[in-house]
Amino acid sequence: MEAYIHEALFVLFQLCFIVQLYYLLSNHSRLTRYVPNEVLPGPTVPVSVIISARNEARNLTENLPYILQQNYPDYEVVVINDCSTDESDMILLEIKQEFPHLKIVTITEHARYKTGKKFALTLGIKAAKNEHLLFTDADCKPATLNWITRMAAGFTGSAQIVLGYSPYTRTSNFLNPFIRFETLKTAINYLSAALTGNAYMGIGRNLAYTKTLFFGAKGFASHMHVLSGDDDLFVNQNATADNTTIEIHPDTFTYTDAKTTLGGWFRQKKRHMGVGKLYKNNHRRALSFDALSGFLFYVLFILCLVFKFEPLLAIGAVVFRLILQLIVYRKVFKRLSCGDLIWSLPFLDMIYYMYLNVFGLIGTFIKTTRWK
Repeated sequence: MEAYIHEALFVLFQLCFIVQLYYLLSNHSRLTRYVPNEVLPGPTVPVSVIISARNEARNLTENLPYILQQNYPDYEVVVINDCSTDESDMILLEIKQEFPHLKIVTITEHARYKTGKKFALTLGIKAAKNEHLLFTDADCKPATLNWITRMAAGFTGSAQIVLGYSPYTRTSNFLNPFIRFETLKTAINYLSAALTGNAYMGIGRNLAYTKTLFFGAKGFASHMHVLSGDDDLFVNQNATADNTTIEIHPDTFTYTDAKTTLGGWFRQKKRHMGVGKLYKNNHRRALSFDALSGFLFYVLFILCLVFKFEPLLAIGAVVFRLILQLIVYRKVFKRLSCGDLIWSLPFLDMIYYMYLNVFGLIGTFIKTTRWK
């Protein structure tokens, strides 16, 4: 009986190995082959940059002037001051004196109901004068002054959604490597999916879409009751093979600082837990198969070693997968500003798949009521 159990577990290990190779070679390799346009395009369309900020006085002081100095001839920046209790209002008024293309939308706390980020963004979109909208957060800073130029260039042909990338700044904090790796793997997944014509999410720190698409889809109405999802749920529900493009030139990256404590990181992640269960069925299945197969791949590998059933074959499979990962990911890691993480891939990849399954389970039961 024990031999049959070992054989069954090894067969399951092999199946997980095959599934992982499929995602790596069929999906992620597309991003390796994708080459962003190095030529700086000319101005294309008028743009409204939308930023929702709650108690972001320090970040607004540090980052907003840089966004207001972008090398783009026709754009405005709409900042929604969402019920801030710090000095955000005074800082915004001071900045506006120097940069008249800053538009301020102020929301005050109402005694009878709580506002959220989706409500704030909706007001900002309504206040925007331009059709093409570019989103980021107050704690984000574009890598260069050509951020708007290159992101706006994505609106070509039938494109109504442009997916960007927002890495975390590298520091010596013990959490930093994994936070950056998790963000990188998430980006590889959603950017590769978009290249296959099956886009399923974007990130609000660097995302663009049209006002026509937003109001045609009735904004966030279908998921207004969910705290998060102003970015990924909107893209999941409205992206098609024809209306979505990506932009990953280094000029377009928007950098932000990662959390430095486990508590801060967990609170941040808690706001996003459970949103994935609202994705389209095919997207949920694809993400679940990847997460579960990756988790079982490592668990069953350890069991193969502990109970000594086909340990050499198991080690060979792990080594083979790792070599393919290094081949596929080497250029992608470097291109997405995480080249230093490539040599930590075996350890970080294992932690990543454990994280996906644990936090996915937690997200089933957790409900959050505040976006900031």
